[in-house]
Amino acid sequence: MATRSSWMNELLLTDEDFARISRLIHERAGIVLARHKREMVYSRLARRVRELGLQRFSDYLALLERDSSGAEWEAFINALTTNLTAFFREAHHFHLLEEFLANRQLPIRIWCAAASTGEEPYSIAMVLAETYGERADVRVIATDVDTEALAKAQEGVYPLLHATKLGEQRLKRFFQRGRGSREGMARVRPELAAMVEFQYLNLVAPEWPIRGPFDAIFCRNVMIYFDRATQSRILERFTPLLKRDGLLFAGHSENFTYLTKSFRLRGQTVYTRAD
Repeated sequence: MATRSSWMNELLLTDEDFARISRLIHERAGIVLARHKREMVYSRLARRVRELGLQRFSDYLALLERDSSGAEWEAFINALTTNLTAFFREAHHFHLLEEFLANRQLPIRIWCAAASTGEEPYSIAMVLAETYGERADVRVIATDVDTEALAKAQEGVYPLLHATKLGEQRLKRFFQRGRGSREGMARVRPELAAMVEFQYLNLVAPEWPIRGPFDAIFCRNVMIYFDRATQSRILERFTPLLKRDGLLFAGHSENFTYLTKSFRLRGQTVYTRAD
């Protein structure tokens, strides 16, 4: 049973508040919030509302709407962005990437369109380093809408337990073990970090601050947060940014075949340009 003090600290999230939050995050980041996400929205935004000394979600939303270009929008988007990632997640994609790169000439450019906290772009960079060497003309452009996640990615520090899962050979080649206060952590080595360029990018923004064409685009487990119209628009914008013989990697639960005629399925959630 809730105590009087805990009850008094509760913030009321009304149906109207949730509807406004859903509309604003869709407008700003393309994210669709289903009704079952209400508890998640509360838990992620309530802390920010309290930090600002506000009493109601409606006060916070009014603050956002008063300043359409204010810094608080960054915190709002960061709070509602999901960052679930791991090194070499969906491993079959990286095996296919190795095969794909085996016969390609330098330079190589790959875009990771949902960098999150960095595990995915660093995994791509490891494959590039193992194929061509760290000093080759290869580059991973890693973008995300979550500025806090990007900051963690650029720092390149992870629990040692996560890095050890890569095997001893990759651990020694690509990571530095932490000592002292950093015991139990691992940092990406400078040679690998230099292969990855992190940038802020909002996939629903009218302009993207990147240039192609890319040999491959990784856009995995992102489209599931967008509605069908947004998914279609993003895929159409990918087309001129991907080389004609390039690969588009999608998440394990994503299916693009019914969204666009610009790409055809190659297999195991990997696509090529239809032309």
